Amino acid sequence: MLYLYLDESGDLGFDFVNKKPSDFFVVCILDVEGRENNKRLSKIVKVVLKRKIPKASKIVELKGSLTPLKLKKYFYEKIKNVEFSLYTVILDKKKSYRSLWADKERIYSHISYLLLDKIKLVDRGPRILLVIDRSKSKENIRDFDKYILNQLKGKLSPAVPLDIVHLDSHTTQCLQITDLFCWGIFRKYEKNDTVWYDLFKDKIKDERLVVL
Repeated sequence: MLYLYLDESGDLGFDFVNKKPSDFFVVCILDVEGRENNKRLSKIVKVVLKRKIPKASKIVELKGSLTPLKLKKYFYEKIKNVEFSLYTVILDKKKSYRSLWADKERIYSHISYLLLDKIKLVDRGPRILLVIDRSKSKENIRDFDKYILNQLKGKLSPAVPLDIVHLDSHTTQCLQITDLFCWGIFRKYEKNDTVWYDLFKDKIKDERLVVL
């Protein structure tokens, strides 16, 4: 079983005159092969939350923007020996064509495909599960799933099902892990801050800055 967890950091706003959107938009995938690795990662998140977050705290999940660096370092020490890989695409928004700016869903879907296209999907297991952090409407979820499945048809054996599910991060531990790493990559490009990124960068198999 191959588990792929997809999350994003930054935003897809393009009004740099009247508003203050991010300069970059980052999409990241956490690639976990095998049920045991998936269980280990999920368990470590639960243990860290239980042991390191005060009971009186309202924090129910690990998030890149809210988790202190000290806790991120502690968490990474716990998971670094588990087998997993990271893939990421970074969109340079200011250099992208203005004609695309209005179609944010299309941009998101295309960047997600660019990312998935770099991941070896053949001979990775009897089934592939792609988990997306839930943020879309039902209609946009249908459109996204259809687009991804159509684009990946040529890369997948008909005997290997690809299931796409959209879940809440607070109930899906590996999405929380993806958020931590995705935020670190975003900080590298947006703020030139690599303190957290430098700890896990060796886990990144493919990192690409793109312009659409």
